[in-house]
Amino acid sequence: MSATQTPAKPRRPKPVISGRTSLSEHVTVKIFVLAPLVAMAVAVPFAWGWGLSWLDIGLGALFFVLSGLGVTIGYHRLFTHGSFKAKRPLRIALAIAGNFAAQGPVTTWVADHRRHHAFSDRAGDPHSPWLFGTGPRALAKGFWHAHMGWLFDREITNAERFAPDLLNDRDIRTVDRLFPVWVAASFLLPGILGGLITWSVWGGVTALFWAGFVRVGLLHHVTWSVNSICHMIGERPFTSRDKAANFWPLAILSFGESWHNLHHADPTCARHGVLRGQIDISARLIWLFEKLGWATNVRWPTPARLDRITVAH
Repeated sequence: MSATQTPAKPRRPKPVISGRTSLSEHVTVKIFVLAPLVAMAVAVPFAWGWGLSWLDIGLGALFFVLSGLGVTIGYHRLFTHGSFKAKRPLRIALAIAGNFAAQGPVTTWVADHRRHHAFSDRAGDPHSPWLFGTGPRALAKGFWHAHMGWLFDREITNAERFAPDLLNDRDIRTVDRLFPVWVAASFLLPGILGGLITWSVWGGVTALFWAGFVRVGLLHHVTWSVNSICHMIGERPFTSRDKAANFWPLAILSFGESWHNLHHADPTCARHGVLRGQIDISARLIWLFEKLGWATNVRWPTPARLDRITVAH
């Protein structure tokens, strides 16, 4: 460096927050959150008065699996953590399937979750249950905040800092732009299928209710429970810098996401349930994608990889 040159100023990291949600965005979030909740609240009297058919259950299960795996395999393990690489058609399909869960566009979801890992259970974490203290009232407030409260009054995570790769991905930008279309399809397709299969308007109405609204509400609570319950109670066989824990009752419904302790100890690992008897449906499907040649560079929990994780005793 010559005497006339001045040293370059160090770059400041981009801010964590890029702003606050607008009124229209705030209303939209409330609709996506509250409408399925209302459906779940009236599910029992609805079933008592008008019944629940096997077709409704079948369509609900189909779309629950489709949208749930879109979140766990697509939004979470692929786009957030890069646990594997996927061929372009699979990437796009997983992104659309994740949109069917009505939990936000890919880039928004990923930015929030990467921020969660960057500040897990500390100031800056968008949905930690431990931000208000450890007393009973503080934990009750923290549980509500982590489970769903953070969705109603929250800052916008800076995607330029936490998800620049997705902002530069043309395919994902297109999928994100069509988020309202995918959500509408997620609700309407079960209703259309129910109406066509039963050849009745009522068959479409019940399918829309059960496989649309109730299914989305149930999936929302499963996802939110990983944020709340799995950071409060459960087993912690591996050490991590936060309170992430395994909660086995959610293992099936969450497609393996509730083996949360290993995930926070080794976030990029493609399999979360690494111990004996831990069922991880998402990992099994990634394994199938790999066998079919649709997924590559899968970060499996090899013995050498697990040796790098300190086991708690």
